[in-house]
Amino acid sequence: MSRAGETGVQSALSTLRILEEVARRQPVGVSELARIADMPKSSVQRYLATLQQAGWLRIVDTERARWGLTAKPIGIGLRAAGEGGLREAALPAMRALSREINETVHLAMRDENSLVIVARRDGTQTVRTYVELGTIAPIHGTASGLSILARLPDAEVDAVIAAGLAAHTGTTIVDADTLRAEVAATRERGYAINAASWWRPHVAAIGAAITDRTGRPLAAFALSIPTVRFDPADAPRLGALAVAAADQVSDLLD
Repeated sequence: MSRAGETGVQSALSTLRILEEVARRQPVGVSELARIADMPKSSVQRYLATLQQAGWLRIVDTERARWGLTAKPIGIGLRAAGEGGLREAALPAMRALSREINETVHLAMRDENSLVIVARRDGTQTVRTYVELGTIAPIHGTASGLSILARLPDAEVDAVIAAGLAAHTGTTIVDADTLRAEVAATRERGYAINAASWWRPHVAAIGAAITDRTGRPLAAFALSIPTVRFDPADAPRLGALAVAAADQVSDLLD
């Protein structure tokens, strides 16, 4: 391969690396991306401009020049997974659930050992949680991810553990036995609880899995609530609402 060809491949791979990092961390600025990717800021800015011109990225915070995904990669991802119908089936239940609790509800779909946020319905509270659509979340560090893990066989849970449990906050579960215990507790109660901000600081969540006709998890709802407003004593009520909404969508997929 010629040097020019190698440079072209490397440039393409670097551009895709920046796209992936924006998806994981959005909204995110140039300096943080340069540090994470170990690239010069000038190179990161060039890759961002290319992705913006192609319609994959947009500036979501003009004051601080922070970047996020457009809807383009989300739509392509749904088509690739063949799950566009799942999102459409889930939207009415999401709207009803968000109105019922007046909090944000996310729909997350599994992508190997990660989740992708593919839909969001916001409550009307002045202070509420917010995650950009298309954001990639760790399956072991979220209530939605834990609810999915609870529906998987132990061998698949072990495979997730073997791939590594990265820390995202000081309370992210990074110990294999602790994660297995959380999965077991989630199976017992039927829904997942994150009252300790495993992934995003100051956010609590209740998760419930959406399954196909065989019981295999495809996605999950997450009721996302600021920790200052989350009462653990209310978890059973919220869990029952989340499970009912998830089951409603699962029934539509039969």
